[in-house]
Amino acid sequence: MTGSTAAMSIHEFDVRAMYAAMDAQRAALGLTWPKVARALWGQSAVLNERRGDHPISPATLTGIAKRGDCTCQHALFILRWLDRAPEDFLSGPRDDRGHVALPPAAEDRRLRWDLAAVYNALDARRRERGLTWREVAQPLRCTDNQLTGIRTARYAIGMRLMMRIVQWLDQPAAAFIYPAEW
Repeated sequence: MTGSTAAMSIHEFDVRAMYAAMDAQRAALGLTWPKVARALWGQSAVLNERRGDHPISPATLTGIAKRGDCTCQHALFILRWLDRAPEDFLSGPRDDRGHVALPPAAEDRRLRWDLAAVYNALDARRRERGLTWREVAQPLRCTDNQLTGIRTARYAIGMRLMMRIVQWLDQPAAAFIYPAEW
């Protein structure tokens, strides 16, 4: 393993802090969890009507604190509603990271992680550093299969792992997020 990989400081994404922020906004607005789920889903009302997709379940939202993680795609619904960047919920000192806002998305779009771009950037950086997938996985606290699986992932990976990856890539999360029509 190279020194640059071993010395890298990777902060954990605090899913429970994101949940607490969502719960605080819910309480401030006087919303029930079903209404929060509708509000999150309603951010892309035009797209949802056109696609007929399955909405977010209130149980998905309330289960986040218990699970201690959520999918990277679900996190974007929440972060968009909170108008917060993923980096706002990283543990550790705040002075070592910039704030890069999420891209704007109208009601005919929803924010999505570009998993192919994440995988390609990860693989390119791995090759540039002459590392095996196993060597990359160690500081990211995951398995090499979790990383190589991003190449074929259809929808999502866990948000905590995603944020460790973008930090390892030394990129803001927003570099891999786009307003999608799906």
